[in-house]
Amino acid sequence: MQNDKPKFKDEFKKRLYRYILELIKFIDHLPKDSTTKVISTQLLKSGTSTGANYFEARSSSSRKDFTNYFSIALKSANESIFWLAILRDSGKSNKDETDKLIQETNEIAKILASSILTLKGRK
Repeated sequence: MQNDKPKFKDEFKKRLYRYILELIKFIDHLPKDSTTKVISTQLLKSGTSTGANYFEARSSSSRKDFTNYFSIALKSANESIFWLAILRDSGKSNKDETDKLIQETNEIAKILASSILTLKGRK
């Protein structure tokens, strides 16, 4: 399935939405200590920003604007990977659950990066 097909775009939109819901559930089950609270807030911001910027891109007024929103979504996804790894490696989260979220975030980031390259005419 190629990423320029309407079916792929619709599936990706749904996948991103489900990812954010899973991320929220994950965050809600983390310990409530002060360190985890700060990291959780950062993760919630970056994770939801990934989806919000993707959805915002869909109503862009220009190709450049569209590409910029995708770039912000990609940066947010990469930031989310960082926070998830910190939670996992500090022992604040369940390793298996965190690894699954990292994997999904990586896949979303790769799709966004590929889309950006296509939009910029480099693919």
